[in-house]
Amino acid sequence: MSVDDERPIYVTRPSLPPLQEFLPYLEQIWQSKILTNCGPMHQQLERELAQYLGVPHVALFNNGANALLTALQTLNLSGEVITTPYSFAATAHSILWNRLTPVFVDIDPDTFNIDARLIEGAITERTSAIMPVHCYGYPCDVERIGEIARRRGLRVIYDAAHAFAVQLKGESLLHHGDLAVLSFHATKVFNTFEGGAIICHDARTKLRIDTLKNFGIVNESTIDTAGLNGKMSEVHAAFGILQLRHVDAALKRRRNADRLYRHLLADVPGIHVPAVLTEVRTNAAYFPILVAPSFPLSRDALYERLRQQGIFARRYFFPLLSELPMYRNLPSAAPENLPQATLVARQVLCLPLYADMEQAQVETVVQAIRVEARR
Repeated sequence: MSVDDERPIYVTRPSLPPLQEFLPYLEQIWQSKILTNCGPMHQQLERELAQYLGVPHVALFNNGANALLTALQTLNLSGEVITTPYSFAATAHSILWNRLTPVFVDIDPDTFNIDARLIEGAITERTSAIMPVHCYGYPCDVERIGEIARRRGLRVIYDAAHAFAVQLKGESLLHHGDLAVLSFHATKVFNTFEGGAIICHDARTKLRIDTLKNFGIVNESTIDTAGLNGKMSEVHAAFGILQLRHVDAALKRRRNADRLYRHLLADVPGIHVPAVLTEVRTNAAYFPILVAPSFPLSRDALYERLRQQGIFARRYFFPLLSELPMYRNLPSAAPENLPQATLVARQVLCLPLYADMEQAQVETVVQAIRVEARR
């Protein structure tokens, strides 16, 4: 396959419902003339998401980054927050924007998540919270992290941007932690064009979150904190309501593509496919592979060879957050402290995966990798 004779295969494509199904929602908005400020569509999506995800409270946001910023504000943190270097920039940026110091801890190379066994060694008298990431939707060691937090008096905020609809031992992964933050960006398994949410466990916390995302406004004449504008618009919320009608079918198609990749790549030497996790119902948000030194090409060379054939994989996550200029001088960012994260960041390649990906496209991607494996 080449770019000239076939359409490119991108790492992801957004799931979109039929356009005609969206028009009645827009007509309702036009009739109501309510465009924002937590209107009826916004409230309906919060209720329906809470029911679908099996969680007590959902607070919608205009994007996941503002949700992360507000989650940290909600808990009145200070000092240091332990987190992973293997994530998207918003994870660490939200800590820095709250005038907190991120402390990086190495990852478990089997799950790509923060290594819970190393967290305790990173705790100091300045530590106030832990912010793990459910990377690629793979659950963190939530039981060990929860036990450490309880024993050491720390708060836990999960960056669950990848974890929509993931279940662990039969219940939502979002139950864990003081707060969990979702992203509804266009690239996610459930999207509202742009959007995000905070999952919390009680009405009082939900009220504080809602106040913080609306400039700190309590009522018409009272502003009691310096909040931001994180509200989701009615158009985005309406799109989310419609997306919920289709998300189960989209998740099923993603899981089918995941299984096909695993089957076709199982015998390719030098390509490591992460194991299927027990007691986890995945959302197949991403399909990461590790390109081992035994493969004929380096990860970067394979990445470029695939691009030449119109297959746009992604080195996700690379570089590490700890290697970015605003973090690299932190003591915890030293490469010798993060050997597993450093190795994985130089081997990982996320292959194309999306809900309407055809079997032939998966076969094309795998065949291109097999050709390189035989060189």
